Amino acid sequence: MFSFVTHSHLVEHAYPADELMPLTCRGRVRGREPSRGDVDDALGKLVFEAVIILYEHVLNKTKEFEDAVKNVIKDVNLDNDIVVSVFETNIRVLGGLLGGHSVAIMLKEKGEYMQWYSGELLHMAKQLGYKLLPAFNTTSGLPYPRVNLKFGLRSPEARTGTETDTCTACAGTLILEFAALSRFTGTSIFEEYARKALDFLWEKRQRNSNLVGVTINIHTGDWVRKDSGVGAGIDSYYEYLLKAYVLLGDDRFLERFNTHYDAIMRYISQPPLLLDVHIHKPMLNARTWMDSLLAFFPGLQVLKGDIRPAIETHEMLYQVIKKHNFLPEAFTTDFRVHWAQHPLRPEFAESTYFLYKATGDPYYLEVGKTLIENLNKYARVPCGFAAMKDVRTGSHEDRMDSFFLAEMFKYLYLLFADKEDMVFDIEDYIFTTEAHLLPLWLSTTNQTMSKKNTIMYQYETLILTIFGREESFGSGPKPPLRARDFMASNPEHLEILKKMGVSLIHLKDGRVQLVQHAIQAASSLDAEDGLRFMQEMIELSSQQQKEQQLPPRAVQIVSHPFFGRVVLTAGPAQFGMDLSKHNVGTRGFVATSKPYNGCSEITNPEAVKEKIALMQRGQCMFAEKARNIQKAGAIGGIVIDDNEGSSSDTAPLFQMAGDGKNTDDIKIPMLFLFNKEGNIILDAIREYESVEVLLSDKAKDRDLEMENMDQKSSENDSHKQRPEETSASQDLSLASQEPEGEESSDVTHLDSLSPVDADSDSISISNQESCITEIHEANVQETESTELDNQPQEQSQTETDSSSNVNWDNKVQPMESILADWNEDIEAFEMMEKDEL
Repeated sequence: MFSFVTHSHLVEHAYPADELMPLTCRGRVRGREPSRGDVDDALGKLVFEAVIILYEHVLNKTKEFEDAVKNVIKDVNLDNDIVVSVFETNIRVLGGLLGGHSVAIMLKEKGEYMQWYSGELLHMAKQLGYKLLPAFNTTSGLPYPRVNLKFGLRSPEARTGTETDTCTACAGTLILEFAALSRFTGTSIFEEYARKALDFLWEKRQRNSNLVGVTINIHTGDWVRKDSGVGAGIDSYYEYLLKAYVLLGDDRFLERFNTHYDAIMRYISQPPLLLDVHIHKPMLNARTWMDSLLAFFPGLQVLKGDIRPAIETHEMLYQVIKKHNFLPEAFTTDFRVHWAQHPLRPEFAESTYFLYKATGDPYYLEVGKTLIENLNKYARVPCGFAAMKDVRTGSHEDRMDSFFLAEMFKYLYLLFADKEDMVFDIEDYIFTTEAHLLPLWLSTTNQTMSKKNTIMYQYETLILTIFGREESFGSGPKPPLRARDFMASNPEHLEILKKMGVSLIHLKDGRVQLVQHAIQAASSLDAEDGLRFMQEMIELSSQQQKEQQLPPRAVQIVSHPFFGRVVLTAGPAQFGMDLSKHNVGTRGFVATSKPYNGCSEITNPEAVKEKIALMQRGQCMFAEKARNIQKAGAIGGIVIDDNEGSSSDTAPLFQMAGDGKNTDDIKIPMLFLFNKEGNIILDAIREYESVEVLLSDKAKDRDLEMENMDQKSSENDSHKQRPEETSASQDLSLASQEPEGEESSDVTHLDSLSPVDADSDSISISNQESCITEIHEANVQETESTELDNQPQEQSQTETDSSSNVNWDNKVQPMESILADWNEDIEAFEMMEKDEL
């Protein structure tokens, strides 16, 4: 293609310097050229340009690779008195050494090349790893952003160690290289340090939005920059969570990634755009432009298995490129230039490659061809390829970063390469963020701190996440199990999936994720059946996404002591009463159905008659549940998710589908609550027995006069309660509690569900919020945990009495807390203005 030209220029004009300066045809050595500020933190007199390219040509030039390894062993010095970026040194130098070692041992095993190799690159990598470890000497476990390779930190000679902040990606993009180093060498300390940093970032996520900020204080863990996106400062943190699961087989990384991904798709994704938001106010955009580093995200979505939004965002980025020839460093939502530079970043080429591998669509070959043509036409200069100083004018900068060699060349080569062009199977490796290759067999090596898990990867594995239906889904040969007939609760279906190499993962947010591993199928024919099943499931899922998406609904607790101030976000149903056409909604007391799953004739019709029936998700179709409670005389239904810990805070909107039959016979409204929101109602029942709710399309405002009326009405009703009502309410006594460790509130307040009038009293709103929050906190502190099986367990009189001592009415939020909330809002808006400047 064109890489061999650059390689010859590197050797002729730059080696052993850090980078090639393509306009002046000489090498860039740090300290000899004028400083470029933070850009030079990536340079360390390590000859790492050679490290970066030493195995690039193993793709088709094995002899050149062997020569490059010998040069690096001979010329690289890791004991330089120089301050370097921990992040950049890790992904470029340490990653390059480990990638080179991976390929060297692979070639040695093949028996033709590298027969002299004895792990020299790995020894250098370990030496470098130890030089980076002093940066982790913090109470949080987050590394200092810089370290002196010779003197470490804080000593007068080190000239570093006084920094307080680092970016999220800087601290969260270490696990692949550090874990690989530990598993190659058997020295666990590197993986332990990287895991500790990731654990700390996870704990410091904003618990309501599940987003992370751009910059964090390495000592206190406070967020310094509270804007959040998928571009600069955060990007590879998300990438490494998912890839750490792939490489290391630790389910915790996948769970964390899925939690973050759901938040990204809820708040940051505004298809096809990806716009930064504030972590505390995620409905507020932090800026109106995007940076070019987010172009990696469609490729990550491919690895996740979420193809459609990946295609949409990639196409949006391609339109920007067609307008400006390259992707500007930053651009507005209408594709105008915000920052005009383009340092030959490879992220868009990376996503193009992964989309082609996932879809096989030749369109992406045309996209790749455009990239190559633009590089040759606008960036190629006599000594290599020069960064664009301004994409509008076509002016150049005397700069060719190492990532252009490490990533751009590799991805474009792989995009067009045939399998026979490769000397090894690329699917046996995972790409680091700098496109270095680490072998997947590391997942079973030196596993001292993570359990073995099935490895999944982008080409041989098909991943599909399903939501929006209750258990069941729907040319050529038919698999033994059709997608439309599949039920996740059917043991026979699960056994068939296992035979076809398809595994099922229940996510915490209530969705089901299907993963196919062809090599785990019982036979090649079973593997083909599994592939067809997954293809059917994808088609069926796509059809569902095309269906009209209904907006969220509201479940508002209107009885004493809530008075409408507790509003729970609910998922709609595609059948039954359309609440958007009934302004008053449906109001009534709640009652638990028996059986609790609502999948057969209701055995306590006297309890649910003229009430809103509570049911647990599972065992049958949603429509069947609705028909059973409607027959028993219920005026509405609420289905509560059976997946412990699921919440509308972390999961996308759940929409209950019908059963494929005519559902016109269902007249009552049906709503879906995730587990944590449902537990709020169950807790209220345990505390107050009679709980009245309003099912509506949006929350209804409640004023103080209505509250007083309701309170008097509630007191009168309690004196006039009939014996049968007392009996029914006793049947509703439940025990339920949130999982420990969850700090986020599950309550959606009035002002987040419906617009607040311009003349409304902001102090009144704050007081409403404080009351709701305090109620929830009291609930968490005072309740005891009892597991819910298929039927809620009744509480003993002792438990009820002991928990009824909570004084719900006397919870008042201090004025200091209200002022703190206001100051946080002001700080967020000031940060927006600062970022725009």
